Order: sequence, then structure tokens, then C-alpha cells
Amino acid sequence: MGRLSRLGNELYNGRRSIDFVGRRWLWYAMSAGIVAVAVIGLGVRGLDYGIEFTGGAEYRVSVPADQVTQDNADDLREAVAATGIDNAASPVVTTSGTEAILVQTQPLTTAESETVVDAILQETGVGADSLSQSELGASWGQEIAQRALLGLVVFLVLVVLFIWAYFRQWKMSVAAIVALAHDVVITIGVYALSGFEVTPATVTGLLTILGFSLYDTVVVFDKVRENTKAMKQTRMTYAEAANLAVNQTLVRSINTSVVALLPVGAILYVGTVQLGSGNLKDLALALFVGMAAGAYSSIFIATPLLVHLKSGEDSVKQAERRARTRRRALAADPYGGRTPTGRPTLVGTSDDDAPAPAGVVGEQRTPSSGKGRTPPRPHSDVTRSGASGRNQPTRRPRSQRGKR
Repeated sequence: MGRLSRLGNELYNGRRSIDFVGRRWLWYAMSAGIVAVAVIGLGVRGLDYGIEFTGGAEYRVSVPADQVTQDNADDLREAVAATGIDNAASPVVTTSGTEAILVQTQPLTTAESETVVDAILQETGVGADSLSQSELGASWGQEIAQRALLGLVVFLVLVVLFIWAYFRQWKMSVAAIVALAHDVVITIGVYALSGFEVTPATVTGLLTILGFSLYDTVVVFDKVRENTKAMKQTRMTYAEAANLAVNQTLVRSINTSVVALLPVGAILYVGTVQLGSGNLKDLALALFVGMAAGAYSSIFIATPLLVHLKSGEDSVKQAERRARTRRRALAADPYGGRTPTGRPTLVGTSDDDAPAPAGVVGEQRTPSSGKGRTPPRPHSDVTRSGASGRNQPTRRPRSQRGKR
């Protein structure tokens, strides 16, 4: 068994534990700092909307089928960007079937448009009759944004209803929605700080990470419900049971996130470094940041916030009082009770290696509670009493009492 497997087994069985719930104020402070940076970046730099949202100019270059390749599209993108025009610094160049290459830029003046046309004709080597120009309106991007906003509202309403119906606890719905908002704000803030364009692919990525973030949160909440179903029998507080649930699902959450982030990171690298600007990198950035934030929030935000919200309930307070009473009893009598297996231990047959005190034969003793410690020895030897050989009274049924 590997080291990670052993760690996962120890976390699941409770032999090793990371205090996620007890340090919730530390996680709150860290998340507040990250969200504050994202909000400041969004307010200072703002979002760089693509031409689908702002409108612009589109140039269609008709070329032979064997020249409609991605390499030629990349060369054409570099040629347009090299014109030095600000609104044409990041053009969107794509292939259109096997007949043409499309070049899209932000709105240009007449003089700037002529400069871009000259650069396109010089790079492709075609005549002016093979180039057509048209204006793009912002209505399509605005319609996509409106539909995305409507889909987001419907999604959040359905999520709240589903979590409330499945777990029968509205506080779980609140904790899940707060964690989800945390992920979305961080993703949008990273977009503002990185300077990436907001395109329809970005909107698609944002809608995708909503489901991924909630998936991790629901899995952890399901384990929380399982651990807190019978707190009286397990003798745990709600916070302890919830913290155990996070530890039990920790390795699974890490493995799932790493497996998901590796291919998305590869797509982000290819889209940014190899292909340059395009819809691929916009989608990959939203997915990468959202998945990483979702894995973080399901562990450090959602469950600690749930425990915080439920700390005032009567059942949770009663469980905490029982735990405090039990700890005081153990502190007063650390050697009382039974062995870890629930059976009394006989001297000479216990799991402890300490030898039995002299004169003690067949008497019961309990093992020490501390590792490597032995219980205190009696002040004098224990001898067999005179009553040990007599018949001891036994409890008889009521119908047999008084009869010989």
C-alpha cells in the first residue's frame, strides 16, 4: 500500500485528522483576501470584452482550399497585429470551412481599416476582389450574455431546491451557494487581472464550473449527513463529525481535482502558448481557475460554514454538552473503564507488557490510557479472602423466591 493510500485510510478511520472545521476563521480570512484581490482587479482593470460583445469589423479572405490551414491563420494573425493599431492588436483569426479565413477585430476607423486590408492582402497574396469586409454588431454577444444570466438564475434556484429537498436542511443550501459564489467571483477576478478577453467560450466555461463546484460540495455534505445521523451513538459533536467527513473525502477530492486539472491545464497551455488568442484558451482558463477554486471551497469553505450556521441548534448544543461531560469524566478517572475492545483485561494476559504486581492472581485491571504508561501498583499485596471459597448468593426469579 502506497503512502497516499495509507494516509487516506488513516484519515477515513479517524486515526489521523486535519482540523478543517476548528480553523475555519483562518480559511475565512484567506478566502476573504483572495476575493478582495479579485474584486479590486475587477474594479480597477475591468473585463476585456471580445468583439462578440462590443462589435467590430470582420474581413473574409477567400483563398484556395489547400491554403485554408491553421498555420496560415496564425501568420495572418501576426501580420494584422503587427500593424500597430490598438483595436487590431489581438485579432481573432479562424478558418471558415475550406474556402476562406476570417479576421475579426474591434471597431476601426476608415484609415485603420485600410491599413488592416493592406496587411491582409500582402500576407495572403490574393487580390482585392477576394477580400470582403463587414461590420459586426454587439447584439449577438448581448443576447448570449442575457441567456447566460437567465440560465445562471434558473440553475441557482434549482440547486437550492435540490439540496434542500435531498438533505432536508436549508443551511446546507446556503453554504453551497456561498461556496459557489466564492468560486465564480475568483474566476471573474482572474479574468480581469490576466487581461484575457471575455468571449462566449468564457461564459460556457463559467456555467460549466458551477456544476463541478457543486459536485464536490454535495459529496462532502452527503458524508456529513451520514456521520451526523446518530451523534448520540457515536458520542461525537457535530463539528467533530463534519470534520471527520471532510477528512474522509479529502483524498478523493484531491485525486478528482488533479485528474480534472491536468488535461485542462494542457489545453490552457496549448491555447495560450501554441495557438495564441482564441476561444480555446478562454474556455480553458475559466475551467482551470473554476475547478481549482471549487476543490478549495468544498473543503475549506462549505463545510466549516455549515458547522458555523448549525452551531446554534439545540441538538448540536446537546451533543457538545454530552462531549464536555464525557471529557470531564475521563479526566477525573483516566484509568476507569474497559479496554479498547470493550473487555476487561486480566493481569498477565493484557496487551500491556508490564508484569503483574506480586500477589495478584486472577484480579482484573484496566490498561492505561496513555501510550507507554502502566497503571499504578497497589500499596500492598492482594491476598485471597476467606469468603472466596463460599457459595455466593445469586439472583433468583420472583416466582422462586422464598422456596427451598
